[in-house]
Amino acid sequence: MSLTSILSAEAIENAIKDCQAPDTFCYKKFFKLCGLSSKTPQEVKNVFQILDEDDSGYIEESELKFFLQRFVPGARTLTDAETKSFISAADDDSDGKIGVEEFQTMVLS
Repeated sequence: MSLTSILSAEAIENAIKDCQAPDTFCYKKFFKLCGLSSKTPQEVKNVFQILDEDDSGYIEESELKFFLQRFVPGARTLTDAETKSFISAADDDSDGKIGVEEFQTMVLS
């Protein structure tokens, strides 16, 4: 399964273009622009599984840094500030990583 089987390539490209400059990434805007926030909980779970590179059941800080590159290979990495902000926004149980339920809540709320 690929991200473009769930989201349109054009929507992904628009979302990536919106946050090209360092420290301009806003997860809410990104999820809206790429169309993820209008998907079903199962589709959001499928995207989570693609983003969870090591299949640990969590998206850790090391994976999150390369979040944009999972959508478009040539995209930039997230800055440390963006990465920490992203994790803290979703990490409801304060374990330092994002679980699938936390990701679904973040995307769909």
